[in-house]
Amino acid sequence: MPADDTLLSLMRSVDTPTICNALEIIAGRRLGDGFTRRPMVAADPNLPPIVGYARTATIAGVAAPKESAEVIKSRRLAYYEYVAKKPHPAVVVIEDKDEECGLAAFWGEVQVAIHRGLKVAGGITNGSIRDLGTMDKDFQLLAGSVMPSHAHVHLTAIDVPVEVLGMRVNPGDLVHGDRHGSVVVPADMIGRLAHAIDLVARKERPVIEAAHAEGFDVGALKRAWSEMEKIVS
Repeated sequence: MPADDTLLSLMRSVDTPTICNALEIIAGRRLGDGFTRRPMVAADPNLPPIVGYARTATIAGVAAPKESAEVIKSRRLAYYEYVAKKPHPAVVVIEDKDEECGLAAFWGEVQVAIHRGLKVAGGITNGSIRDLGTMDKDFQLLAGSVMPSHAHVHLTAIDVPVEVLGMRVNPGDLVHGDRHGSVVVPADMIGRLAHAIDLVARKERPVIEAAHAEGFDVGALKRAWSEMEKIVS
């Protein structure tokens, strides 16, 4: 089932670690996949999380493309049509396929302006970003690195499965990302996600409140932990 506006708003109000914790509650076990597995660079760590349905693409840029300029241009225009389509919100997830990943930055001031204008919520890539001081300030990018040049960057495929820093993403997947990284919300978990997010908060509250209280000690921790364990639904 797709996420409704209420759930999307809730997801934007919590960080990616909370989403990961909620998915573990739904699954009934710890999860070791479905999320980025290496550190990411956030264009602005203080921006709120990005949430949306994945529009996927692959790029290369170390070497000039072997295809004609007309083919490259046609693919770029088809890509913009693709990312602008519903459902919204959209999050662009781009896999850099170069062995020297990140040498050529796809994301910069111009691409951010275009994607923001097309109502894209943000971008996630294992490649690089640039123009950090001049891009639109309310558009979040999560990337593998920061580099100065776009070199020969070009799109090689659109609307295909991609992998970004260990996170596998299919077109249309619901993704959540912030300065911690990104995670895919499996389709069969979307309907239970709101309750799981609430449960995460309620389970953590007794321990956090106890730790902040005056006179906190191991005895208080044990009592709070016992209270936390009683919260199961």
